[in-house]
Amino acid sequence: MAVEGARQRVPGWDRWRRPAVLDAVGEWVRERTRLLDSPLATHHVLLATTSVLVVIGLVMVLSSSSVEALTRYGSPFSIFKNQATFAVLGAVVLTVASRVPARTWQRLALPALAGAAVLQLLVFVPGVGKVVNGNRNWIVIGGFQAQPSEAAKVALVLALALALTRRRDCLGEPVKLLGAMALPVGLTVGIVLLTRDLGTALIMMAVVVVMLWVAGIPGRWFALAGAVTAAVAVLAVVTSDNRMNRVQHWISGAASADDIRGLAWQPVQGQYALASGGFWGLGLGASREKWSWLPEAHNDFIFAIIGEELGLPGTLTILVLFGVIALAVMRLVRRSQDLYTKLAVAGIGAWIIGQALINMGVVLSLLPVIGVPLPLISAGGSALVLTLLGIGILLSFARAEPGAPEAIRARESVVARSLAVLPQRGSARRRTRRTRTGTVAR
Repeated sequence: MAVEGARQRVPGWDRWRRPAVLDAVGEWVRERTRLLDSPLATHHVLLATTSVLVVIGLVMVLSSSSVEALTRYGSPFSIFKNQATFAVLGAVVLTVASRVPARTWQRLALPALAGAAVLQLLVFVPGVGKVVNGNRNWIVIGGFQAQPSEAAKVALVLALALALTRRRDCLGEPVKLLGAMALPVGLTVGIVLLTRDLGTALIMMAVVVVMLWVAGIPGRWFALAGAVTAAVAVLAVVTSDNRMNRVQHWISGAASADDIRGLAWQPVQGQYALASGGFWGLGLGASREKWSWLPEAHNDFIFAIIGEELGLPGTLTILVLFGVIALAVMRLVRRSQDLYTKLAVAGIGAWIIGQALINMGVVLSLLPVIGVPLPLISAGGSALVLTLLGIGILLSFARAEPGAPEAIRARESVVARSLAVLPQRGSARRRTRRTRTGTVAR
């Protein structure tokens, strides 16, 4: 009180008081911060962030694919329309998955694993499997083309979480741990390796490592797991001339014009895109690299087009949005009380965030070209729908957080009370009506 009185006696003190607008801003920030204490905060943050990423992806697919779509299909909107169709389908899948009870995903783990294994084995069937860029990882049925390894990611997470949950009491015993992991890992990662899709296999092995860490596996086993993963990666590289040359170019750089015109063409053009965009970018739709310079501009290297057109603010926005998803996943893992939920959430988060980081690392030349899309943004129907399925599973678990079911029921009751004031169907029959004589009949 004495200090406040002294301040009031200082001449001109009122001129240095904090402006009212700062008080309003501070109150707005405090109010939004309190919203994070809601049991449904994780659900809302995940849903909003995913929606923003999908919208950004649609805009950038339209911008980056317009030239190729016009050249190949005669319309600049062909690839965009296809992506928009799958985005709508993915939104339906996400909505349905988010309403599935959390316990049901545990019961669906083994059927999902069996279905994913069958789909992956179809790539070896003549006339069904299709080779793309040296990898036999696509299936074509009735004109519909899909990548079954995307479904294998979901199956791996659900099945491995179930196996680790059932063997929670013997996770420190190597033989029993390997026995628990053999079926889910063998039917997913093993088949993906047989299709020579190293990029997807590395992402799935990273998912396995994260789930083992969340399960509480002793640290000494991670060194062994890392050595096995490194050995598999090295073996996959040395047995493929294409991968070997890409790694060599990544290590030594493009030393000559022949290198630039060869396997180094794509990463070099990606760097040109980022460099020409500068800080603020060339503007939406003004990319130069999409004019048949940068291969896969709307797919694996769409992050380069974002940097070229939207500059550093655009690329940082993508990083921040994926960072928000990572924080929401960590919050959900921390607040979940069931081990299966913790493991499944960690696995899906490792899949989406890990794949995003690998894709951006490739575009920035921090990693050799692997060939994985940027989740929720790159063109690709099966990848988008299955990623939205993974987000839907996260939303399902978020709706089961402590306090979330009660909050959902309370919100539904408020809506029901609000709708109660509306006229009910058939109420007109119960209303009073006048007869021909003017009397009132009830």
